[in-house]
Amino acid sequence: MEDSRKQYLNIGKSLEWKGEEEIDAGVLLSFDYQYPDQPAEITIDTEEFTALCPWTGLPDTGTLTITYEPSSKLLELKSLKYYILSYRDVGIVQEHAANRILKDLVYTCHPKQMTVVLNYGMRGGLHTSVTVQHPSNN
Repeated sequence: MEDSRKQYLNIGKSLEWKGEEEIDAGVLLSFDYQYPDQPAEITIDTEEFTALCPWTGLPDTGTLTITYEPSSKLLELKSLKYYILSYRDVGIVQEHAANRILKDLVYTCHPKQMTVVLNYGMRGGLHTSVTVQHPSNN
C-alpha cells in the first residue's frame, strides 16, 4: 500500500499548455442586425467550454452562457464556436477567461449590453461561477 501511495504522489507533474496569445479572437465575425430599433435579448450557451489549468495543465470544463442586447451587429455563431475552441489548449484561470471572452465579444459586435457567465464543473469539492458584464455595473 505504501508503494502505491508513493507512486501516486509522484504523478503530480505539470502538463504542457499554451499561453493566452493562442486565443484566436481574429476568427470572430459579426453581421448587421436588421432590426436595431427592436429591443432583443440573445442568449447563446454551450456545455463544451474547455481550457487548461495554468498550474497543472489539467482540463477545466464548464458551461459558457453569453447574453446580449445587440445594437447594430450580431455575433456570427460558427466563428464563435471556433473562438471558443481556441481556449482548449490554453492555460487560463476561469476569472481571466470570462473577462477575456467578454472583452473580445464586445469588441466584435459592440452590444448595448452583454453578460458572460462561465460556470466551471466541480473541482476539489469547490464550484465556481464567474459573471462579467458590459457595461459594468460599477
